[in-house]
Amino acid sequence: MRPTDQFIERLGLIMAADGFPRIAGRLFGLLLLTSEPQSLDQLAARLKVSKASVSLDARLLRQRGVIDRVSVPGDRRDYYRVAPDLFRRNMEHRLARVRAFHEALTAVRPAIAGRNRTVDDRLEELDRSYSQMLSTMTAALETWASARPPARRSP
Repeated sequence: MRPTDQFIERLGLIMAADGFPRIAGRLFGLLLLTSEPQSLDQLAARLKVSKASVSLDARLLRQRGVIDRVSVPGDRRDYYRVAPDLFRRNMEHRLARVRAFHEALTAVRPAIAGRNRTVDDRLEELDRSYSQMLSTMTAALETWASARPPARRSP
């Protein structure tokens, strides 16, 4: 198996472990290795899966901000490419999930405080941990963004 095929398959398995369909991971892996936008037909042929499956998984990856749908002048088909600001989008999505959990935790604590010491201690520890994590992740993303070199233009 070629190294590129191994990479594509490996991304499928990695993303499947995170709850994505395996084909979505394979699709993402393929697009990471492709410089030009790809049509559903091209993607389905390369991955040896149905066009319908690629379409469904492309929609999921678009919703997550991982890929973009683009058009090609003179062609009515939809094309897909990796989002140009993939890292930032991915980190912001993760931060939003962490923030949502922390907000839910913060909201419930006053309502149940004092009922059970074990639960109070657990929620307090989670509150401190998630608060610290949000602060650290936000600062790291801001540092990364300010230190990031300008994007290179394609030839």
